[in-house]
Amino acid sequence: MAAICVFCASSSAIDRKHLDLATAFGKALGPRGHTLVSGGGCVGMMGAVADGARSGGAHTLGVIPQSLVDLEVADPSADELVVTTDMGARKNIMIERSDAFVTLPGGLGTLDELFEVWTTATLDLHRKPIVVLDPDGFYGGLWRWLGEITGTGFVRGPALAQVTLVTSIDAALDAVERALTA
Repeated sequence: MAAICVFCASSSAIDRKHLDLATAFGKALGPRGHTLVSGGGCVGMMGAVADGARSGGAHTLGVIPQSLVDLEVADPSADELVVTTDMGARKNIMIERSDAFVTLPGGLGTLDELFEVWTTATLDLHRKPIVVLDPDGFYGGLWRWLGEITGTGFVRGPALAQVTLVTSIDAALDAVERALTA
């Protein structure tokens, strides 16, 4: 049905619950007919979501810069692996090849990817759904802060409405599917 880009941590030095969430999210894609678009890594949550997707029967597309291939962190099992010159090209291809975006817990790289697709959506450069899956309040502080600065001229209220915040895998996929059929 849709090519869903997942932004998440590439670190393995995180709580096991986040790795389990990534695996479960990936596994849920196949039965619903979705394809996974990811950063092309085989480590951390990124590797877990790709492994989960394949175990659930989903096609996996990884997009990774050559520098990370050289570090031997590319997903060798990806159904399709696109190697780019740099991180900027990686993001561009991930955005172009995706119908929707789901963000799981992650660090600076994950936030960079989320804010890139969110910002471009506020500028009307795309109308692809953006969902943040946050089952345990990982992004609670960020959401409170964004709410506090809304209306100050730094963030407009309609911008917050362009991202759907959910707490379950089913709710995330339901939100993507609803938005794509609207």
